[in-house]
Amino acid sequence: MAFLNPLDSLKSNPFVLAPMAGITDHAFRSFMKKNGASVVVTELVSASGIKHLSKKTFDLMSFDSSQRPLGIQLFGESPEEIAEAAKVVQDRGADFVDLNFGCPVPKVVKKGAGSAVLKDLVQLQKILSKTRKAVQIPVTIKIRTGWDQNSRNADEVCKVAADEGILWVAIHGRTRAQGYEGFSDWDYIRQVKLGAKIPVLGNGDIHTAEQALQRLKSSGCDGVLIGRGCLKNPMIFLQALRLLNPDFQDRPQTDIVKIYLDLFEFLKLHCEDRVLTLQLKKFAAWFATGHPGAALFRKTIFQKNQAAEILQSVSEFFGSIPETFRADTASENFLMGGHG
Repeated sequence: MAFLNPLDSLKSNPFVLAPMAGITDHAFRSFMKKNGASVVVTELVSASGIKHLSKKTFDLMSFDSSQRPLGIQLFGESPEEIAEAAKVVQDRGADFVDLNFGCPVPKVVKKGAGSAVLKDLVQLQKILSKTRKAVQIPVTIKIRTGWDQNSRNADEVCKVAADEGILWVAIHGRTRAQGYEGFSDWDYIRQVKLGAKIPVLGNGDIHTAEQALQRLKSSGCDGVLIGRGCLKNPMIFLQALRLLNPDFQDRPQTDIVKIYLDLFEFLKLHCEDRVLTLQLKKFAAWFATGHPGAALFRKTIFQKNQAAEILQSVSEFFGSIPETFRADTASENFLMGGHG
């Protein structure tokens, strides 16, 4: 099997779909790839779940060739367990392994995984070394700036990563202690990038295509990850590409109902009925962010139990809106829970 180097993709399209637990599943990755995302990464996959042959865990790793280059993101606390899981990722045909050292969720951190690893760079080095030796495909990592404001160490992590042959480091510009409060510190990301001997990707608080391009240029990063911004506006990747390259041919769709129905087609292919209706509700609520009447619409949509009812409500609500997605909804609290 011919693997694709994800770093090559960033040269023409530096806008990467950030991995988000419970969101960046098979269906959503395919949808976002169609709509301009460069590299895509799965949601969090447990190395322990792979070891114990959990069907739910293996389902999280489902993908198809249209998504490539694709990375499967692993988390765990044992270097040996993570390395063995990386072999499985390689055997399944993923283009790279992404290791998560950024997840702030207590149930992950209390086991010594996710962002907890940032407190122990010796352990970090062991995980990176064993994983790199276990596979032939590239290994990338996603981190936060540090455990808390007094122990920010992304620069040191980059040094360890470079020594261990890691392909890139993606930095979410908040500490673990911040969670999703405050703002992503792009000045710090820029400082880390300046001193790094390894490609660096930036992440955090990108809500518009204009912000994506501005962060890319001002930070000097090799790419930027877009997470919550694409849940409110899935056209953000195509919009950013057109800003980066005015000759880019693909035009973003502006009809929200058509965009939603396109997503529905992807969800139908890969979600069982219960998950399908839940995902339809969530995305309808996210798409409505910033629009007049969004609060009432969200309340109404979550009372629906059938896909047909949800689609009808979406058609009525968005069909009455003359504008496309709101440009900037950064002031609204949105998805303040754990994706990394």
